[in-house]
Parts: sequence; structure tokens; C-alpha cells
Amino acid sequence: MHVALSIAGSDPSGGAGIQADLKTFHAHKVYGLTVPTLITVQNTLGVKRVHLLPAELVFQQIQALRADFPIHAVKIGALGNQSIIQAVHAALKGLEIPIVLDPVLVSSSGKALLAPEDTEALKTLLFPIATLITPNLPELEVLYQGKVPLKGNFLVKGGHGTSDVLTDVLWMDGVQMGTFQAPRQHTRHLHGTGCTLSSSIAAHLALGFELPEGTQKAHDYLQGAIRNAPDLGHGSGGLQHFWAENGHENV
Repeated sequence: MHVALSIAGSDPSGGAGIQADLKTFHAHKVYGLTVPTLITVQNTLGVKRVHLLPAELVFQQIQALRADFPIHAVKIGALGNQSIIQAVHAALKGLEIPIVLDPVLVSSSGKALLAPEDTEALKTLLFPIATLITPNLPELEVLYQGKVPLKGNFLVKGGHGTSDVLTDVLWMDGVQMGTFQAPRQHTRHLHGTGCTLSSSIAAHLALGFELPEGTQKAHDYLQGAIRNAPDLGHGSGGLQHFWAENGHENV
């Protein structure tokens, strides 16, 4: 049994965060572990409150899991502040496995999940140990003024683009290694797409796929999860993470 760990925020609506990651791991037949970093009060209409967990508690959770499970990949999502970033960095020290980092700076509804002054700590401490970093276009603008660095692996997500065909681009040490395109899906059910994509990549890496192939498979999985999203909630609803369980889409 392959094992993946999600270190991210909690979304009680089940559309994003550790809840979406856990569903995604299960859909890929990967055993999922979760370490919540922050608790949100939210539904499909937006985030109303964010409560950060103590950094020491986050550190202890990761340490407890490392002592008991053979972890094959890690997905990192919302972290909340510099103290939690430092705790995650310390807890993952020496763990030489794939790490997929989704730099969650703002929720899809516009709620800030990482203060600007803490962004530098994220770049300094966690970016160097990440196998892949998955910023969307606004996040890339905040992090690097829209330019992809020459070091590190980045999947630049094009969901915030304006064209009818959206393109994600995989960069490895400044070299473009792949593009992943899909027609824009006109739906309100897009909550947790970034979480789902990054955790699907982590699951594929845990299963032994190389980064380009694992990214392609995760991209395809996400498109199916959007196409088959259930009609739940009054706002931006979550996805159908188990759309392929029976070997066909629920269309």
C-alpha cells in the first residue's frame, strides 16, 4: 500500500484542503494521511473565518506519522504563517521523498490564507525541498512577478487565463517540459481544483510515476472531476473525486 501525506488547511465543506486531498488519495488507491494546519469556517459561498493551529502541534502531528508510516509522497497546501512554515520544514527534514507544494496564498473566494510578510519564508524554506511547486497565474505574479525561476520545478496553472482553452505548463529548472491543455469548462463547481490537482500529482508520484507523466495523468483526472461535479451547495461547489471508480464517467 502506497501512502501519501497531506499537510494543509481543513475545509468543512469537503471541497478543498485536507478533505479534498484525502478523497483524491483514495480515488488513486493511495492510503491518505492528513495533518491540518488551520481550521476554516467556510462553505461553497466563501471563507468566513480562519483559525491557525499552534506550530508545535503541526510539528508533532507530522513527527507522529513519520514514526509510524512509510510515507511515499507529501502534498503541502495552506500553511497560514511563518511559524507553521518553519515547523513543517523542521518536521520534514531528512525525508527524501517527492513533495508537491501548492503555494496557497489566497482562497478561491478571496480570503487571504498567508500574509505577504510570510511568503518569503515559504520560498526560502520549503521551495528548495519541493519536487514540484504548483502556482496559478496570480500566485506566480506575487511570488516571482510572473516569471518562472531558472531553478526548481514549477507547474504554472492557467485556470485564471481568459481563453477558451486553458493551458498548464510544466517547467523543470527553467526548461519547458510539457503543456497540458483542456477546454474551459463553464461551471460554478470549481472549488478545490488546485488542491485536487496537486494531491493527484502527489498520489501519482507516490505510485512511482515520473513527474511529467504523473502531471499529465493528474491533469486528466482533474478534468473528469470537474465534468462530473455534483450539484451541491449554493456557491462554488466541490468536485466529484470518485468519478472514475466504476470505469466510466457519471454523465
